[in-house]
Amino acid sequence: MSETGLTVKALLKALDKAVHGLAAAPRGLGGVVRSVVVAGDGAPVPAGALVVVPPGEAAALAARPGQLAASAVAAVDGDADGLRGLGLPVLCVDPAVGTGEFAALARSVLEAAATDTGHGDLFSLAQTVATLTGGIVSIEDAAGQVLAYSASGEGADELRRQTILGRGCPESFLAHLREWGVNERIRDGEVVEVAERPDLGAARRLVVGIQAGERALGTIWVQVGGRPLARTSPQVLRGAARLAALHVMRAHSEARSTGRDTEGLAVGLLTGAFDTDALARHLGADPTTPVAVVALALREGEVDPPWRLDQAAEITSVYAAAYRREALVIPACGLLYVLVPAPSGQAPTAWTRELVSVLRENLGTPVQAAVAGVAPRMRAVPSLKKVASRALEVVADRPERLVTAFEEVRSSVVLRELFDALADRPGLRDDRLDALDDEQRRSLSAYLDAFGDVSGAAERLHVHPNTLRHRIRRIRELTGLDLDDADQRLLATLTLRA
Repeated sequence: MSETGLTVKALLKALDKAVHGLAAAPRGLGGVVRSVVVAGDGAPVPAGALVVVPPGEAAALAARPGQLAASAVAAVDGDADGLRGLGLPVLCVDPAVGTGEFAALARSVLEAAATDTGHGDLFSLAQTVATLTGGIVSIEDAAGQVLAYSASGEGADELRRQTILGRGCPESFLAHLREWGVNERIRDGEVVEVAERPDLGAARRLVVGIQAGERALGTIWVQVGGRPLARTSPQVLRGAARLAALHVMRAHSEARSTGRDTEGLAVGLLTGAFDTDALARHLGADPTTPVAVVALALREGEVDPPWRLDQAAEITSVYAAAYRREALVIPACGLLYVLVPAPSGQAPTAWTRELVSVLRENLGTPVQAAVAGVAPRMRAVPSLKKVASRALEVVADRPERLVTAFEEVRSSVVLRELFDALADRPGLRDDRLDALDDEQRRSLSAYLDAFGDVSGAAERLHVHPNTLRHRIRRIRELTGLDLDDADQRLLATLTLRA
């Protein structure tokens, strides 16, 4: 078991869909989980434990507020509200996952983190693939040993159970794969369908190889469970295999700290604070290839789980890796930025729309995207990053818009830049307007927006035209504005908007 453990947030990310909600987190998700115990089985609760609460045990545990040194509790029967008084994070376990399976899954994640940091990421990836395909997922190394797996839920077959319990695939099934030439096909890069074999306790499966060049690193398996697999499952598997290869190679690398720093280094591509070309090469990207810049906002409400951005990043990484091998997904400032190689110079608008639809469906939050355009090379990314975040600000109050291109909101984005300049440099404002009250400011704004059409502006304000004429005369007297001067009208409009 891990000496250092995982934070509750990191554990949530790895468990993914096995946890479908967070009932409480009074002190945040920074506590460290070092072990897993099941409430009611007589085992003591050590410091730093995750306490899995089976049906019927919530009331007894809730009667011990202040007595638990645990880091978090997980309610399996849905009675999470009764555990809020413990003052700990309360995880809501998916009802399809039983007490024993959830405890075993959590222990496996901790064990993987203790022995190999890359495998903790693989558990998270397995859960994401399960979410996107609708199947039951396991990831194995080149020797057939299980590295990570998703929660089974309903529909797991006997082969799945044997593989997980034995930490490897039974020889009878391996012989079947050799007989049908499956190994050769996955080495050629195919996503292979393996037919149902009731005599071996095996349901229908898809499998893809995890490879680094010619080197075979392992496989990803998706078993058909209680519902058909998603139409996009082969695409998802190809993207997941590329990500899994990075995880496995990083896990076996002697310089593991480099892998942990990758996300922080990638943020440097967005800020331009470092040697962009050298940084891009370090991250495996060609700095001279045109790259499209896409930003994603989750539009989370206060009730959304705090690990939602991590889930979005995992899903986006799978889709991006399937679309373009060198795509980079970078969380920064509460948004997700996707840098997509675009050698043709065309922005991936259709692909972005598909991605947003998938994120909305799986996260249950109104995700929006902005396509800023295509940078001719990597060093031009920071300016487009700013454009993308501005575009998302413009459409924040229009959640029905899935994808927005910069050209569609160019005027609003440029105006926001001007407003920021006015806020930072008050001397650029027309301070004569400070003499106006709120009613006069609204009246002048409506008059300017209507290009001096008194009747139209009065109708918008729900006042008589003569009333508005009187207000405009009074405004001229108070401020000395010459509303026949185009420059003064423009500056007044910007000042009022700002």
